[in-house]
Amino acid sequence: MAGTSGFSVSGYGPERGTWARLSARDSMMRRLDWPLLFSALALSFIGSLLVWSATRNRTQLNQGDPYYFLFRHLLNTGIGFTVMIGTIWLGHRTLRGAVPVLYGLSIVLVLAVLTPLGATINGAHAWIVVGGGFSLQPSEFVKITIILGMAMVLAARVDAGDQDHPDHRTVAKSLGLAILPMAIVMLMPDLGSVMVMAVIVLAVLLASGAANRWIFGLVGAGVLGAVAVAALGVLDEYQINRFAAFANPNLDPAGVGYNTNQARIAIGSGGLTGTGLFKGSQTTGQFVPEQQTDFVFTVAGEELGFVGAGLILLLLGVVLWRACRIARETTELYGTIVAAGIIAWFAFQAFENIGMTLGIMPVAGLPLPFVSYGGTSMFAVWIAVGLLQSIRVQRPVTA
Repeated sequence: MAGTSGFSVSGYGPERGTWARLSARDSMMRRLDWPLLFSALALSFIGSLLVWSATRNRTQLNQGDPYYFLFRHLLNTGIGFTVMIGTIWLGHRTLRGAVPVLYGLSIVLVLAVLTPLGATINGAHAWIVVGGGFSLQPSEFVKITIILGMAMVLAARVDAGDQDHPDHRTVAKSLGLAILPMAIVMLMPDLGSVMVMAVIVLAVLLASGAANRWIFGLVGAGVLGAVAVAALGVLDEYQINRFAAFANPNLDPAGVGYNTNQARIAIGSGGLTGTGLFKGSQTTGQFVPEQQTDFVFTVAGEELGFVGAGLILLLLGVVLWRACRIARETTELYGTIVAAGIIAWFAFQAFENIGMTLGIMPVAGLPLPFVSYGGTSMFAVWIAVGLLQSIRVQRPVTA
């Protein structure tokens, strides 16, 4: 019978245990979403080349080793891929039962950032330095626990057959789970992560079938909250400057507007096919800050041109398309909600990251999924891929 962790095949007794395990493994391999997996791997591989190009000459970052960031990006990808396999083996249903533990752990981690354990990197006090050159950004894992926690609450009575859709009390409970970690992350302040979480919450509620009044109410509350945040001075000066530079690109081009101006120059200089890998003048000249993380798309635009940048967009589109298909084909609301939250996360974060390099979105310090350098973000997106694959693998087979 089908278990709640991993994947098993029915119809085999104890005396056929070895054959059953082999058949189960074969069935799981056949039911994996291979286009999703290959697209995510391709993005990570392209990202390793872009990160390498952006950092090989930056001796102040790579400690004198031009391969430093390349090896670490590949290592992060390998660890992320391994974690994805573990997530598939455990299964999204098993993780559903572990949500209270995972949620509590994520709260402890984000609270730890506000203690002396926290560190400020690139203006955001959102990290925990763990030593050996490694650091942890707990807000990346909070995105996952918000998705799983809200899905657990919203789908509980619907999947049990007690309700057709979540009632108002259930929706309120799920929002309470999301608001607490979002408020802590806002105190860091990590505005970019909070923006992603807000989009995730809206997508999760839409997928759950919650009443429209909740959606409209949250949008209105978000607008009022943004006004209040600006009026009360919650944001740091560098974050206010980023929005000012977005509203007026010509504002202080050598200061707050420098990043976006240099990013557009780099992308625009690539033309159709680019200058060639390792041959971009903006990248080699180190004119674009944080080019291995937040502005990695500028390397693709300059050195790979419209064709290479378009390939990244195509691969991201495949990831989102396959995730949408998984969300549509699952028969349980819990799986649908989890997939919808991941889709919103990937779509908005990719749009924000690429949009800020083109000047159509404010700079928010968000990595490009699978492509940007960063261990925590890489682990988080591969866990999300594991959840999507688990939803697909464990869906019932129709005759």
